[in-house]
Amino acid sequence: MNVTKHLLSLLLFVACFTSVNAQHPLQRKADKYFGTFSYAKAIPLYEEMVTEGIDPEHAQKRLAECYLLQRDYEKSIPYFERFIHKSGISSNHYFKYGMALKSVGREKEAVEWLKLYKKTNKNDRLIDRFLKDGNLASVVFNSRERYDIQPVKYNSQFNDFGAIKFGNTIYFSSSRPDSKDERLYDWDNQPWLDIFFIEEGGAFERMTEYIPQRIKGDINSKYHESSVVFSTDYKNDTIAYFTRNNYFEDKEGFYVKKIKDKNLVQKQNNLKIFIAEKNGEEWHVAKNLKINADHYSTGHPSVNENRTKLYFASDRPGGYGGTDIYYCDIHPRGGVGQPINAGPIINTAGDEMFPFINNEGKLFFASDGHVGFGMLDIFATVTDEDGVVTDVINLGKPVNSEKDDFAFFSNEDGTEGYISSNREGGEGGDDIYKFDFTPSLYVDGFVYDAVNGNPLDSVVVKLTDINTGNFIKQVKTDGRGYYRMFVNRGTKYKLVLNRITHPEKKVTLNLTNLPNKQKKVQKDVYLEPVLDVKILAGLDKIYFDFDKSYIRPDAAKELDKVVKLMVETYPYMTIKLESHTDGVGSHEYNDKLSEARAKATYEYLVANGVPAERILSYKGYGKRQPVNDCKTKWDCPPEILELNRRSEFPIINIFKPDHLKALDPTTPDKKSKTK
Repeated sequence: MNVTKHLLSLLLFVACFTSVNAQHPLQRKADKYFGTFSYAKAIPLYEEMVTEGIDPEHAQKRLAECYLLQRDYEKSIPYFERFIHKSGISSNHYFKYGMALKSVGREKEAVEWLKLYKKTNKNDRLIDRFLKDGNLASVVFNSRERYDIQPVKYNSQFNDFGAIKFGNTIYFSSSRPDSKDERLYDWDNQPWLDIFFIEEGGAFERMTEYIPQRIKGDINSKYHESSVVFSTDYKNDTIAYFTRNNYFEDKEGFYVKKIKDKNLVQKQNNLKIFIAEKNGEEWHVAKNLKINADHYSTGHPSVNENRTKLYFASDRPGGYGGTDIYYCDIHPRGGVGQPINAGPIINTAGDEMFPFINNEGKLFFASDGHVGFGMLDIFATVTDEDGVVTDVINLGKPVNSEKDDFAFFSNEDGTEGYISSNREGGEGGDDIYKFDFTPSLYVDGFVYDAVNGNPLDSVVVKLTDINTGNFIKQVKTDGRGYYRMFVNRGTKYKLVLNRITHPEKKVTLNLTNLPNKQKKVQKDVYLEPVLDVKILAGLDKIYFDFDKSYIRPDAAKELDKVVKLMVETYPYMTIKLESHTDGVGSHEYNDKLSEARAKATYEYLVANGVPAERILSYKGYGKRQPVNDCKTKWDCPPEILELNRRSEFPIINIFKPDHLKALDPTTPDKKSKTK
C-alpha cells in the first residue's frame, strides 16, 4: 500500500527551516525532503550520503525508514541490518525492524527483535498483541470460508485501490497519470490520486484493453481524491461521499504546526470527507462535513444500508492509536451527528482504516494493530445476538497476505467484491483484486415432538461422518428446540438425535451438491416420544403407606406430573392404571387394598382434570407382580419392601384418534400400544 496508508496523516506543502549550520548541505536537503514526506526525492540523496561517507549511519536509518514508509520491506531490511546491531540504537528501530522481518516471512528473527523492543517498552499495548507467550500471536480466522481472488484487468503500473460497485459501474482510486497534468507526488513519485470509473458488462467484458475514465464533474482536483461511496439524501437523490485533501470551493486549507525546534514549521493539508451531488452526468462537490477539521484527518467513508450511519477513519485526538474507526448518525435532513469511536475491540494502538459496513451490519476494516499475516490485514467484526461487537476476526488467506491488504467491499449478498493489496505479483504499487466468496456452511433447524409438534429442548444432536462413522461434534437444542453447527461442503453426514424422553433417531445429511453461495441447510426433525409415563413425566415412584390407600402428599406431587402430561403435553393420551402392593398379607387382602389404591389414584387424576374416558381402566394386582423378592416384612428393610407399593400407567395410545400419522411425514403411520 504505497500511498493509501499515509492518506490519513497526509502533510502537503510543508515548509521546513532549520538553523543547524553544521549540517552538510546534502544531508540538509535530504532531511528536508524526508520531513515533507517526499521520500522518492530523499532516497537518492541518502544513498549518495552513504556512498560519500557523509554521516552514513544517519543516512542508513533514514533509508530504512523511507522504504518502510513506502511499504517496500525487502529494500528496507538491508539498511536496518547495517545499524541495528550497534549500541545506542533506539528501541523503536527494533519494533520497525521486527515488523519488516515479519512482513517478508522471517518470523523467527522477527520474534527476537520484537522481544528486545518489549524489554524497554513493557506498557506498549501494540506489542502485546503481536507477542503471546514469547511467540508471534496466531492469526485466527474461519477456515470454512473461502475467497477465490483474481487481479482485475484494469489495474495499471500505478496505484489502483478502493474499488466499489454501484449499479453496473465500478469506481476506484488511481494515480494513473493525466496527460494534461504531469505533477508527481513526492511520497513515491506517483501522480496524484483521482477517482475513476469503468462500466461492467457488455463491451466491457469483451475488451482486451480496459480504459477507465475519470469521474465526471469536479470531484477530482489537483490534490488526492479516494474512497468514494454512494448513498441518498433526504429527497432520495443519489449523493456521493468521498475523501479529499482540504480543498473546497477553490480554496486550500492548512493547519500550521509548530514543533519543538522554533525554527521548524509545518503546514498540514489534512484529509476531509466531502459530499457531491449529481447533476445530469456530472458530480459536483456540494458540502464539507462538520466532522472534518483542519488539524486532523477524516476519510474513507462508508454508509450502512438504511443510510442512518456514516463510518469513517480519523486520527483525531482522543483515539486509541494512530487512526481509529469512528461512526456518526446521519440525520433525516442529511446532516451528521457527533463522531463516536468504535471502541477498543475494533481500534488498537496501531492504525485502523478503510471501514466497510455490509447490509447485515458487519464491519470490515483494515488494521496493522491486530495480529495479521503482514502489516495491514483485513478484519471483520463478530457480534452477539444484540449486535454488540464482541471480537474481530482475520479474514485469512488469500484475502490477506504478508503485504498490505485493505479496502474491502462486497455486493449485497456478500458473494462478490473487491480488496486492494500491494502483494507480490501485482501490476503496479497497489492493485485491485476481485473475489468470489464461498461462505461457511452450517446446518440448523428445530427439533419437535412428533405427536404434539412442540419444540424439544436439550436434545443431543450428534454429527458423524457417514462414510467413516467417526464422531465430529455435538450440540444441544435450546429452549426453542433450535440447533446449529458448522459443517463442511461436499460431505455426507449423519445426524443422530436423542433425548431421555425420545428414542434415538438418525437423519442423513448430504452436502455433496450444494451451490457454492448457499450458506445454510435447514433440517427440522420430529422425534417420537417413548411410550412410558414415568419417563415422559419424569416421575418418581408413587408410593403408599403400609396398609393404606390414601394419596400421600409426595404421591400427589407425582400424580400432578401425570395430570400435566395428559392434559397439556399429550392431550389425546389414553392409559390404563395399575396398582400394586407389597407381599405382606394374603392375596385376598392385597387384592382389595390394591383395588382401593388404584381407585384412589384414578379419582385423583380425574378430580384434577384428566378426562375419565382417557383412563380406560384401573385395576389392582395385589402382591402378584412384585419388583423384588420381598414377601414379608422380615425379608428386607422397610424401604425395600415399599418399592412394591406402587402405581403404574401403561400407555394405550398417544396420538390424536382421527390422525394417527405423526407430524413427521417420513414416519410411517402407527398406533402405539402396550401389552
